Order: sequence, then structure tokens, then C-alpha cells
Amino acid sequence: MNLKNEKKHTSSKKPTVLLIVATVTLMLGLSYASVPLYDLFCRVTGYGGTTQVASQKPSKIVDRRFTVRLDSNVDPDLNWKFGPKRRSVNVLAGENVLAYYTAQNTGDAPLTGTATFNVTPDKAGIYFNKIECFCFQEQLLGAQQKVDMPVSFFIDPEIVNDPNLEGVTTITLSYTFFKSEDKPKG
Repeated sequence: MNLKNEKKHTSSKKPTVLLIVATVTLMLGLSYASVPLYDLFCRVTGYGGTTQVASQKPSKIVDRRFTVRLDSNVDPDLNWKFGPKRRSVNVLAGENVLAYYTAQNTGDAPLTGTATFNVTPDKAGIYFNKIECFCFQEQLLGAQQKVDMPVSFFIDPEIVNDPNLEGVTTITLSYTFFKSEDKPKG
């Protein structure tokens, strides 16, 4: 009788153990997927001021003017000077703009940098589209090298239909350059 009860007790533990193992496996999988999923969420929704990437200019320009302020920052670990050629540009919704930033490696060895970016107010991120940008790839600058780096962007004309952005007239496009750790210095 004890042997029979022990078999029943052991077999009733199997589904519980399998459920626990499946739950732990799912949690580990989600933890590894969380960063790419969050990145995808930000790109799709513009959350946190994440800008959009477009392959072509919009077909219409809308008579609503914005001032786009151009901001720049450099991480102290990267021995570069970095800034926009102009501090701001005036643009109509749908109008394609080409703006330039200048970067200079002030050190004595080549350095690779990568730029992160966002716009404020955050809620404008979903309407801010880049066609081309130096921020899409790492930048290698030789010792004392100075370069002009373009960014081509537009504000989606659909912004005029969003009541949450009705009073927005200024959008700040901000870049921060960081040293690329995975690249050798020279």
C-alpha cells in the first residue's frame, strides 16, 4: 500500500515540475529578448523621443512651421569636439532638411565613436523621420581629423492631425557621441 501511494505522489509532481521548468525557461527567454523588444517598441511608437527612419521624403508639405534646435554632446571618454554647424533650422512639416554637424578628433590616435539620438518633446519622436544620418553607423576619425557629418530629416506632415502636438513649435534633435569600446584605437 505504501508503494502504491508513493507512485501516485511521485507522478502528481511531474506536471508541477514541468510547469516550473517551462516558466523559468520562458522568463529567461523574455529577459534576453527584452532589450531588442524594447528597442522595437521605441522605434515603432517614438517612445522616449526615438526618431523614425524613412526611405524617402513625403509627397506633401504642410503649412505648419517648426524650429528644430540642433543639440550635441560628447562623452568625456571620447576625445572629440562635436557640434552642429547651425544651432537651429526652420522647417515646414513635410519639408526635407539637410543639416550638418562637425566632429573633430582632438587626440593623437584614431578613435571610433557612435552616436545616440533622440528628440524632445518625446511625443514628437514618432513624427521625426531621418532619411540619412551619421548616427546610423560608427564613425572613425584619425588623429586630429575633422569632418562634416550630414543628417537628412523631415517632420511627418501627419503631425498636424495629432491634437497632443497642437502647441508644439520647437523640436530639439539631440546627439551624444560615445567611444566605441569594441573597436581598437588604431
